[in-house]
This record gives sequence, C-alpha cells and structure tokens, in this order.
Amino acid sequence: MQRDAQRQVYELLAPKLYRTCKRYLKKEEEIEEALADAFYTIFTKIDQLKEVRAFEAWARKIAVNQCLLSLKKNINFNMYLDDVKIISQPITNHTTDLEEEDLLNLLNFIPEGCRTIFNLFAIEGYSHKEIAKMLDISEGTSKSQLNVSKTKLKELVNNLYYQKAK
Repeated sequence: MQRDAQRQVYELLAPKLYRTCKRYLKKEEEIEEALADAFYTIFTKIDQLKEVRAFEAWARKIAVNQCLLSLKKNINFNMYLDDVKIISQPITNHTTDLEEEDLLNLLNFIPEGCRTIFNLFAIEGYSHKEIAKMLDISEGTSKSQLNVSKTKLKELVNNLYYQKAK
C-alpha cells in the first residue's frame, strides 16, 4: 500500500518539481538526478513534515535545495559580474506578446548564478537574507546578482521582443 501511495504522490508532483528543477539546471541528467534525489528525500523524511497542507511547498523546497546542491559544486556565486555577455538569439516569433513561458526560457540565457538568485528571489519568494544563507554568500552579492539578472533579462526582452522590425 505504501508503494502505491508513493507512486500517486510521484505522479502528482513529478511534473511540477521537474519544472522547478529545470529553472535551475540545464542538463537533462542533472535535472533527473536532482528530481530523483528530491523524491528520495521526500519519501524518507516525510515524517518531518509538520503541516500536511504545506506538503507541496515543502516538496518544492526540497527540490530547490537539491538543485542548489548540484549548482554549488560548479558555480562561484561570489563572482563579480561586471560585464556579462549575452548570446543573442534570433527572433523566432515576431509577435510582441511576451508570455510567462517566454520569460522563463529567457532565463536560460543569463549566467547560472544570476539565474539561480533570480529564481530564488522572484519565483520562489526567498529574501536576500535567506538566499545569502543558502548559498553561503553575502546579502549584497545576492542583491547585486539579482540586479544583474533583471538588467540582462530586460535587455533580452527589449532586443528579442520589442525590436522594431526593419
């Protein structure tokens, strides 16, 4: 019976947690590994859940933490980002309607550290203090990288979606 319940939880949460992991990680194998580790933690630590109504948020937090563990191995979040270059992509859709999915896709074109902090702050709702603690950086670094990510996203949006047709 427990395996059946786990399968149902997996089927319900896997698509949502996959999208969460995809916002942080680019490589499919990293996403799948983080997702598998997240479900392992969810199922082995479910006794630590204090409020059943918060289950989905608790599970998402576990998935985010798994992604952060993976990212910390390869990213120096303290790196100063003075002049980060963005790779221009051709406009594939000539419409000026920017959808949420488009914005999330644009996140793939900003540096990983900036993207991670943008996700944690703007999407997950963590404070700079919480982000600093999670990533072992200063609050100022968190704020700086968030500012860089906003600037770069604005440039991408302006260049790719609101350029006047020539």
